[in-house]
Amino acid sequence: MAPKTSKPAESKGQNIIIRLYLIIYNIAQLAGWAFLMFKMVQFWLKNKTHIGLYQEVEQIVQIFQTAAILEVLHCAVGFVKSSVVLTAFQVASRVFLVWGVVFSVKQVQSSPSVVLFLLAWSLTEIIRYSFYFFSLIGSVPYLLVWCRYTFFIILYPVGVLGELLTIWGAIPVVKETKLYNLDLPNQYNMAFNFFYFLWFVILMYIPVFPQLYLHMLRQRQKIVGGNSNKVRSKTD
Repeated sequence: MAPKTSKPAESKGQNIIIRLYLIIYNIAQLAGWAFLMFKMVQFWLKNKTHIGLYQEVEQIVQIFQTAAILEVLHCAVGFVKSSVVLTAFQVASRVFLVWGVVFSVKQVQSSPSVVLFLLAWSLTEIIRYSFYFFSLIGSVPYLLVWCRYTFFIILYPVGVLGELLTIWGAIPVVKETKLYNLDLPNQYNMAFNFFYFLWFVILMYIPVFPQLYLHMLRQRQKIVGGNSNKVRSKTD
């Protein structure tokens, strides 16, 4: 749901093995999301339509977005400076959208809303993993710092809009097919209604999105807005 803000930990980052691992991880993710963007552009130029685009890039999205689960582990063991709970929430929301919604409800795969969040995710992750890579090698170009703390102003709302519209599009199908429903009585003695769960997910965006967006705006003011010269001197 949200742009991630974790940073390589200074203490354990001094360990050459951990640093090398994080460099490799960030390069792999950068390459994956860049390849995804390339495939999307290539598909559009060739077909002039978004129909069939998701099927073209589905495995790439599934592999590299699911691999982000490792970032929760990175936080838990102290490889990066970030909240385990916040990172887990951010990663889980995207993984859920990929597997719980788009993979499970094939009907939404041709929706323009899927293209919206894929574009927003791809651009965000290309910038983010580039930022982390340069942070790990000790020097982040100011232009990259500016991009990281500026592009989210548009990309974050666009991504959230795409996510919400995709879930919204899946709701009628889930209601009709009773997908993943668990009705009583059953051996587990519990009930689950995926239709209502999707509505719960949508409603969760209302309190969470403004808080995270305002947090990023405050970060931008702190890092770019009023301290651009200071940041430039540290990252050039």
